[in-house]
Parts: sequence; structure tokens; C-alpha cells
Amino acid sequence: MRVLTMVGTDHHPFHRLVRWVDEWSRRFPADDCMIQYGTSMPPRHARGLAYVEPGELNTWMDQAQVLVCHGGPTTIVEARRLGRRPIVVPRRARWGEHVDDHQYLFTNRLAQTGQVLTATTQHEFEILLDAALADPAMVRRGDTDDERQTEATVQRFGSLVAGLFQA
Repeated sequence: MRVLTMVGTDHHPFHRLVRWVDEWSRRFPADDCMIQYGTSMPPRHARGLAYVEPGELNTWMDQAQVLVCHGGPTTIVEARRLGRRPIVVPRRARWGEHVDDHQYLFTNRLAQTGQVLTATTQHEFEILLDAALADPAMVRRGDTDDERQTEATVQRFGSLVAGLFQA
């Protein structure tokens, strides 16, 4: 598969990202596109599943040419672990996509160090996706010391958040 999109498992729908990817898929039907859409409306043009077992999702992530995802730390860490630099569209509270804007703040920080590519508009998203498909090297992970240090911070943040939800 060429493009895998993941909105994660949060109960808030992420219609905006699903719509952007689905619209892109409508214009480029020859490109194989799968969307894990969670509680969002299912795609009309791309293939889609609401939820995917973790093992199967990891296999798909490993096989996809481009990974597109929400700004969830766990999803980003997993993409990075697989050697990828994902295109990230952070969820926004003002559109009912999450309770606050932590994904927006988090992904902006990662984008500043080149660990993710971010898009906040559909136009930016389409430019990034087209460029990533034309040049797969732009969505491969680098291994700078700064990235390794931030990677450890991201993993620690994910563990802290998971611990809060378990408590």
C-alpha cells in the first residue's frame, strides 16, 4: 500500500483528516490508500477500517510508502520506530477533535526538529503527500543525536499519559 492513514482510537471523531485523505484518494484512484478512521465517518473513495489489530497495523505501517496520522504520541513513536517520518495532522479542540490542543503543541515541537512533517490546512497536506510520494526519502527517519534524545522524551511522555489514564 502506498498511503496509510491512522486517526487512532480516541473517541473524538477526526472527520477533517479522513475527508482530506479521502478527497486526495478520489483524485488519485490508482494510488492504494487505506484509512483507519476510528469513530469518524468512513471514507467513500479510499479503503477503510474503523479499527485494526495492533499487529496488523504494524505490518501495514511497515509496508506503506507514506504514513499519515493524527498527533498522538504513541502513533508517532511507532512510526518513528519503524524508520518513518510521518505526515501529521494534529487534532484541534476548537473543532471537537480532542479535549485540548496538546497534539498541536506536541507536533509543532517535533516538526521544529524535523521528526515529523505537519499540515494544518488541506492544501498543505496535499502538497506534503504529493511530495512524499514523489520523493520517499523525505518520509524516512534520520538518526541525529537530537532526534534520539527527543525520541526518548516522546516515549517517556507517552508512558506518563498512559499512566494517567490507568490511574
